[in-house]
Amino acid sequence: FWPALRRRDNMRPLVLLFAGSAGAIGLFYGAGLMYGARTHLSVMEYWRWWVVHLWVEGFMEVFATAAMAFIFSRLGLVRPGSATDAVLFSTAIFLAGGIPGTFHHLYFAGTPVSIMAIGATFSALEVVPLAIIGFEAWENYKLSRVAAWMHTYRWPVRFFLGVAFWNLVGAGVFGFLINPPIALYYMQGLNTTPVHGHTALFGVYGLLALGLTLFVLRRLVPNGEWKDGAIRFAFFAMNIGLALMVLLSLLPIGLAQAFASVEHGLWYARSDTFLQQPVFETLRWLRMVGDTVFLAGGAALVYFVIGLKTGWSLEGVKSRE
Repeated sequence: FWPALRRRDNMRPLVLLFAGSAGAIGLFYGAGLMYGARTHLSVMEYWRWWVVHLWVEGFMEVFATAAMAFIFSRLGLVRPGSATDAVLFSTAIFLAGGIPGTFHHLYFAGTPVSIMAIGATFSALEVVPLAIIGFEAWENYKLSRVAAWMHTYRWPVRFFLGVAFWNLVGAGVFGFLINPPIALYYMQGLNTTPVHGHTALFGVYGLLALGLTLFVLRRLVPNGEWKDGAIRFAFFAMNIGLALMVLLSLLPIGLAQAFASVEHGLWYARSDTFLQQPVFETLRWLRMVGDTVFLAGGAALVYFVIGLKTGWSLEGVKSRE
C-alpha cells in the first residue's frame, strides 16, 4: 500500500483520494468519543449523529465513488485525470449536502428553529447526489459494454448498478419519506424507519461490498469464464428478496402506523394494542417470503464463490471433487 502512495505517476491523486476516504470512514468513529456519561443530551445527540449520519451519508459515499473510479481507471476505461476530477466534484457535492443534512436528526434535540430549516433544506437536496451516483453507475455500465474483454466484469458492474438503484430508492425516496420535520415528528421510530434502513444499508453498502468482492475474485481467477447460473440467481434473488421484505411487510405496516400516529398519537402507533391486530400479524409473517428469497440468494452466492475454487463455477473446468 505504501509503495502505491509513493509512486509519482498519474494514478497517485486517485490513490490518495481512495486511501483518504477509506481512512476517514474509520476516523469518523472518533466523534463518538466527544461525549461521556454525563454529557448533556443535546450535545450527545449532535456528536452521535456525526458517527451515524456522516459515516453512511458522507464518507462512505465518497469512498464508493473513489473505489469505482479507481477500478475503472485501472481497467483502462477512463483516464486517471478524469476519474480524479469526477471524484473531487462528487466529494464536494456529497459533503456540501451531507454535513448540513445531518441536522435532520436534530430537529427535536433542543436545537433552534434555524437548525430545523437547514436540516430540512439539505435533506431534500440529498436526493440530488444520489441521482448523480445512479447516472455515474449507468455510464460505467455502458463503458463496460464498449470493450469485449470487459464482458468478464459484467457481474461486478451489475452489482454496482444495484447499488445505484437502491441508493436512489432506499436512501433517496424512502429517506426523504421520513426526513421532513412534519413527517419525522409523527414517523420517527415506526416501521418506516427500517424501510429506509434495510434498503439503504444492504441495498447500497451490502451490494457495494459484494461488487468489490467480485472484482477481486475476477482478478484472482483471470483465466476462466464464469458460469452465470448461480451468480445470476444470487443477484436477482437478493434484490427481489429485499424488495419483497419492504413491499409485503415493512412498508404497509409503517404506513398504517403513520396514519395511526397522526390520528391518535405516536404512543398508539407503537402500542401492542395497535400492532397485535390480526392484519399486522399476517403482514409480519409475509416478511418470511422476502427473507426466504433473500437467504436463497445469499446461499447461491456462497455456492458460486466456493465453486471458483473447486471449479464448478467455471466454464470448461471439471470439478475437483
